[in-house]
Amino acid sequence: MTSPLQTLAPSVHFLPGAVNSVVLEDAQGGALLVDTGLDDSHARKLLRALEGMRLTPTAILNTHSHADHHGGNAFLLKRLPGLEVYAPPLEAAIIGEPILEPLSLFGARPPRDLQTKFLLAPASPARPLPDLGVVRLGGVEVELLDVAGHAMQMVAVRVGAVLYAADAFFGPDALSKHPLTFCADSRLQKEAAARLGTLTGVRLVLPGHGGPTEDLAGLVAANLVAYERTTRAVLEAVRAGAAPVDELLARVCTALGVEMTNAGAVVLNRAVVSAHLTELQEVGAVELRVEGNRLTFAGL
Repeated sequence: MTSPLQTLAPSVHFLPGAVNSVVLEDAQGGALLVDTGLDDSHARKLLRALEGMRLTPTAILNTHSHADHHGGNAFLLKRLPGLEVYAPPLEAAIIGEPILEPLSLFGARPPRDLQTKFLLAPASPARPLPDLGVVRLGGVEVELLDVAGHAMQMVAVRVGAVLYAADAFFGPDALSKHPLTFCADSRLQKEAAARLGTLTGVRLVLPGHGGPTEDLAGLVAANLVAYERTTRAVLEAVRAGAAPVDELLARVCTALGVEMTNAGAVVLNRAVVSAHLTELQEVGAVELRVEGNRLTFAGL
């Protein structure tokens, strides 16, 4: 039977999905798992794929704390309760207390509409990563790269000539489907993508959402264009007249052809607009005001 895992390089595989999971063999029958997907269904497929290759998970690395990247942890830990979970320090705290994700997006105890699996994964006991750079996790040596921006402390993973970029950038289909690519810090998001574009010796790159490609430079360029497009749309929305974030969000969605149909999409896209507003304020393009008991942004 053909394995659902696709091989990127010797001992480096991935399970395709809405979010990719990476499998790194340790040459002794074990494997480090990088990101476990949204839910039990993805984690079950991942475990079956490992069993089919006679590999035993040795540890989990979550590149960041968004629910679609660690939602499968709980299923795997039920089957393998001794499995260690690692993540960047701030992300590890959120993985351990996942209510922090919808809480930060909504600004208070989130309503039921925001407590779905897409924003609230089951808790798992993640340990803070000991360091960045070259580290050994679960018996596998990997290079961890700082790519904060999409999340506040996200890491990308490099193994030889293969780069798993996590959500530092997205595949073409994801960019087309989601013009407002999520970020916590839009300036850092752009810097992280540009920095990955300067890497040498990368033969194959895998984004968190999308298929592998040999064209690192092209993928980086496409993402930077998308990120800058959002910044321009936010600036143009502000220049149309001072307004609160929610009004600016509506203007940006109209400009980019985005239609939001659920509460989760609204709070996620609201955060994107807020991140770009902060960036624009820092470069002196907009200012924050309090007018008529409302927080508004105006152009300068």
